[in-house]
Amino acid sequence: MKLFSVRAFAGLALITGTVALVEPRPTPPVVAANDNRVPAGTLRNDTLRIDLVVTKATWYPEADDGPHVDVAAFAEAGKAPTIPGPLIRIPEGTIIVAGVTNELPDSTVWIRGLVSRPSSTIDSTSIRPGQSRTFTFNAGKPGTYFYYASPGVINRKPGREREQLSGAFIVDERGAKTEDRVFMINIWGETLDSGRYDNAVAINGKSWPYTERITANIGDSLRWRIINPTVRGHPMHLHGFYFHVNSVGSIIADTMLKGDRREFAVTKHMVAASTMSMSWTPNRPGNWLFHCHFTPHVNEGARLGHMPEHGDMHNDPDPMKHMAGLVMGITISDPHHRYRTMTPILPLRRLHLYVQDRPATGNSGLVTSYILQRDSRPPARDSVEKAGQPIVLTRNQPTRVTIVNRAHAATSVHWHGIELESYNDGVAGWSGSSTNLAPMIAPNDSLTVNLILPRTGTFIYHTHLNDMEQITSGAYGPIVVLDAGERFDPEIDHVLTIGWNGRGRFPNIRIALNGDSAPPPLVLERGRTHRFRIVNIGAAARFNFTLRQDSTIMTWSPAAKDGFDLTQFLRTPRPAVQLVSTGETFDAEWTPRRKGEYLLTVVNSGRIYNKMKVIVR
Repeated sequence: MKLFSVRAFAGLALITGTVALVEPRPTPPVVAANDNRVPAGTLRNDTLRIDLVVTKATWYPEADDGPHVDVAAFAEAGKAPTIPGPLIRIPEGTIIVAGVTNELPDSTVWIRGLVSRPSSTIDSTSIRPGQSRTFTFNAGKPGTYFYYASPGVINRKPGREREQLSGAFIVDERGAKTEDRVFMINIWGETLDSGRYDNAVAINGKSWPYTERITANIGDSLRWRIINPTVRGHPMHLHGFYFHVNSVGSIIADTMLKGDRREFAVTKHMVAASTMSMSWTPNRPGNWLFHCHFTPHVNEGARLGHMPEHGDMHNDPDPMKHMAGLVMGITISDPHHRYRTMTPILPLRRLHLYVQDRPATGNSGLVTSYILQRDSRPPARDSVEKAGQPIVLTRNQPTRVTIVNRAHAATSVHWHGIELESYNDGVAGWSGSSTNLAPMIAPNDSLTVNLILPRTGTFIYHTHLNDMEQITSGAYGPIVVLDAGERFDPEIDHVLTIGWNGRGRFPNIRIALNGDSAPPPLVLERGRTHRFRIVNIGAAARFNFTLRQDSTIMTWSPAAKDGFDLTQFLRTPRPAVQLVSTGETFDAEWTPRRKGEYLLTVVNSGRIYNKMKVIVR
């Protein structure tokens, strides 16, 4: 398939010595980005009538005059095709009469999701080219769902994705407010050759920096529905704030989470074909981000038609070009002057954090290192340390961090999960306000940021610039925040940070645990309660952490997620198995009763990517 459509034209062709007029091929209509604010169809007397069309269209996921691709898209009959497809949004009890016509000339489409909810199975109805089908059903239970179509038998074939052909399906409670927003992930992808994959990666039809900019005021209650109809997982991360996870679901069902079952997070992994509703209230002004935390979904490689060059983007002076894809910008205003800075109750602490790199031994890659100055002397310029060096901070203590960049390329440092002022958030060219934006930190330059940590827990610091090169070479580390007077005790407090050990494509990568591909044993004292602080800050992938002895899985008590203490219900002791996605942290407590040898494994899809021997004495 061609990546960039060519407008057809009328011309002359010589046929056996005669001149014949070649009829022009019809030009595909242009896709309109759908912000999911206006429901489609006509609702009368508790019945929604909607006519959908599957048609060929040209999609511009970035600028309106930028790169484009011809795709199959949904349209409401008589209107422009849209990505995502037309929004179906009705109150519970509504009868839906949905007609679907397949205008694709050469592909049968399979329609899924036009059924009552909940459903026991994913339905599947085929419609041949030129044919139509009508679906009549009761909307069913309130929740966040979606519908989609697949050209051909399956939605994904090896080396291709066609997940732009989907639409939101929202069932509201009777009389409920409908002021929430609906955001849907859309992906089209195609393998070009053995080493290159091109894709369009978008939210509500557009890719950063062309995604919708969200604006709100301090104190507003923001309620969002996030829909992932793709075959990829997406850990969705909100900068600077926690959000409530109110429901989780799929194409066929949705489950409300209430009371102690509700999760607070800064990152929530959404598996393939899933939905989530979330709510949050901003209490600090400035620019923020909501984005997928898988690097390939948010860096320059997410651009349609991007051809990587040597070094990729590290020399580009425009920091906004270092992001693309599944990113939304958020600007919070303070028109009523509600924001008040925290009054320090502890003396100021000053830190110097050095960013250093050097060529990796035996290959052309890099080793990047964050080094915290520990005495009066800066670290040697050619020194590096293992990735994942922890920074231990104190709650409510103002901390001024001067970041000194001795690396070969510009960088930035994002304080992931920390509730802080926008300028200090670490997104170069975006964090701050329109009159005072945080800069890139150029080589041989520095930047000072100010932190006041309002809660204890486990957090992350990592680069937010040229992520693929810098993250995979070691530009990350954990943060442990303790109460005043507490001391970090490595005898019972164990930080376990995983990251990618070098660039590559998953699953053909190496995973470092605390900077090691083969970490040394962890020695624990029997009878004491030990806290495991698990951090996943690789470029992508979700991993299962499991603690076992031989074939027996241990029991531990979950304690915190993303630095937020879990509710009593979520702290119930359970098998020591935990999925942790990129950009997530998880704390658990374990009191070993028996001496012996145990094993902590880091697993994805049944494959062990790293392991650590745990010896209890």
